Parts: sequence; structure tokens; C-alpha cells
Amino acid sequence: MEATLKPRDTRETCDAIQWAAAEERPLEIVGSRSKEALGRPVQTAHVLDLSGLSGVVAYEPEELVLTVKAGTPIADVEQLVASRGQEFSFEPMDYGPLLGRPAGQGTVGGVLAANLSGPRRIKAGAARDHILGMEAVSGRGEVFNSGGKVVKNVTGYDLPRALCGSWGTLAVATTVTLKVNPAAETSATFVIEGLDDQNAVEAMCMAMGSSAEVSAAAHLPGGLDGERPRTLLRLEGFESSVNYRLESLGKTLSGFGKAADVGHEETTILWKDIRDCKPVASGTEPVWRLSVAPTAGAKLVAALRETFPLDAYYDWSGGLVWLKSLDGALWDGEIRQAVADCGGGHATLVRADASLRSTVSVFQPQATPLAALAKRLKQQFDPKGILNPGRMIVGV
Repeated sequence: MEATLKPRDTRETCDAIQWAAAEERPLEIVGSRSKEALGRPVQTAHVLDLSGLSGVVAYEPEELVLTVKAGTPIADVEQLVASRGQEFSFEPMDYGPLLGRPAGQGTVGGVLAANLSGPRRIKAGAARDHILGMEAVSGRGEVFNSGGKVVKNVTGYDLPRALCGSWGTLAVATTVTLKVNPAAETSATFVIEGLDDQNAVEAMCMAMGSSAEVSAAAHLPGGLDGERPRTLLRLEGFESSVNYRLESLGKTLSGFGKAADVGHEETTILWKDIRDCKPVASGTEPVWRLSVAPTAGAKLVAALRETFPLDAYYDWSGGLVWLKSLDGALWDGEIRQAVADCGGGHATLVRADASLRSTVSVFQPQATPLAALAKRLKQQFDPKGILNPGRMIVGV
């Protein structure tokens, strides 16, 4: 019989994990379940539901620091900081619509567990680069605190960075301290139409290497959204600066054809859609997230198009490829081989039904030395293997 444990604070979280460790009862760690369908299926008799750990602990806008409980909806927190003219610069994506869930349901703990980021990652980094500290409970049932409420903090081993992207398999965060930044006064998007994928990547890389301070670079191939191919470059800042940089970017990229630009409101909508994978979110076909060198993205997609029908678009100046398999097959072997042939990278199966996710490596298989290190880390944090067993790797 499945039992759901719903702690209200760190002490109750600790008690629940200590009981599970003593009884060797594996726990599925959940918040709002917005990303439950990402990763390998977890089969446990007990669920540790963190949605009760919700609320703002402290917000110091003048210090650019926010401390919240891990079960707090990220949408609520973004609304709070936006009311003070601030934002999370890493622009956390919302997996909900892609995974068949409502938008805006993710939690702060989920942001940490998945190390989320959006189009601005190429400039601002991912979630792990903006976490100042946390309180968490290990699989041993031990409470630990790491980091602090200051931007410069040296405490030895950086536990927040180790736990980011671990998908709840090492420890359960209960409270997280995040860095916030002032939001840009305005934004605009520089648009070039009609480029093929390879030329689009060249244009994006040239723009990123310019003095225009591009904060996001993406390419939507023709037919993907019912429009002509569009190469998109986002500029943010003071209005006078944005206008000057738009003009400068036009001169830099004049060899790629006629360009246009769109204003702040349309830019906000456009990049939210790119962030949350709207171009490939429809349907139920498998969706992959491929991370490669920016110059390799177009070559990777071209090689895979010769093998199976697909839709794809590019973010991070070509280094992040969102790919949907249109025939419903996984093509996991072919995809991972193509990534390796393009110089290496990571291939993550983001969307597929549970029966398919249980038969393949959802996350990029680790090289032997890295796998050994990950195993030792798991042994240190969760020796009984009770936290989200098998979520990332079979048997771990």
C-alpha cells in the first residue's frame, strides 16, 4: 500500500527520511509533480511530498537575495521579485506544457533538482550559478546547511552545485537561497528571415562574438511554426542602449540578408515560447534535448534527418537542440551516436511514455571515471539508496 509522507518543515522531513533509511523503504521525492514524467519511472511504495514546504522565508531586494522553502511555486516567486523590478537571470524554463501538465506548476526545489535555465543561460548561467545556499536533508537523515546569504561565499566543497541536476537522488532540499538581479528596462529581438540552419548558426555565433551583448540566440527552421525560417537575437537593457545595439547588430550581420526587429511585448512572448519548448510541445511524440558545441548543432540535425523524420529548433546560439521524433520511435542509439560523431555532448530523453523511458538511458550515459565518482557521491549522501532510486540510472 502506497503511503504519502507530507512534511511541514525540515524537522519533519528529517524524521521521514530517517524512518525510510532505518526501514530501507525507498521514497519517491515530489513537489508539484510537474516533472514527474521526466526521467526513468520510479517505483516505490512511499512518496515524500514536499508541497507543504512552501513560503518565503526572507526577501531582501536591496541585497538581491531571496530565501524560500523548496516547495514554493516558482511562478509565485517570479511574480514576487518582478513586483520589485527584479528577476532570476537564469530564466528557468517550465517543463509543464511539454510534459502534458499545466504551465506554472513547478517549484523552487524542482528548479534546483533539474538545474533549470532558459535562453539567457549563454550569458547568465544556469540555476546552479545563482544558488547562494541551502538547507537540505541527506539520505542518511542528516540536516546540513551550505553556502550563505552573500554573493561571495567560500565554504569549501560547493554542495549546492553538486546537488543541482541530481534530480532528488542525493538529498532533499528544504530551503533555498537564491540570487536575484534587476530586470532590464526593455528588450527587443533582431530577426533575420530565410536562413538555412547552417547559415543561421554562423549568424548567431557572429552575433554572440560581437559587442552587441546579445542575451539569447535561437533559430526556428522553416515550417516548424508555420512561418519562414527565423533567426532570433535578443537584446536587453536601457532603451537607448538597446536601440544603439540593434543598429550595430544590423551592420555586423548585413551579409546575412534583410533584417527586422520586434519590440518588448512581442519579445517577451516569443522568448517565453522558446524557453518552454512551444515549437515542439504539441502531440505526444518523443522529444530529446541535445547539448553540443554551437557550431555542431546544424550538422547534428542534418545527419539525423537522413535517418528519421523530425522537427527541431535551436537555442543557445545553436548549442541546444530540441528535437521531436515525428514517427514516434526513440532512435536513441542513432541520436547518441550522432552526438558523439559531432564532437560529443549530451542527449536527454525529455518526453516519452513510461514504458519507453524504462527501457533506455534517459540521461546521457556517463564515462567510466565520472560514473565511479557519481557512485561514490551517492554512497556518501544516500548509502541506503532510498532517494528516487533509478530516477537517473538503473540500480542507483
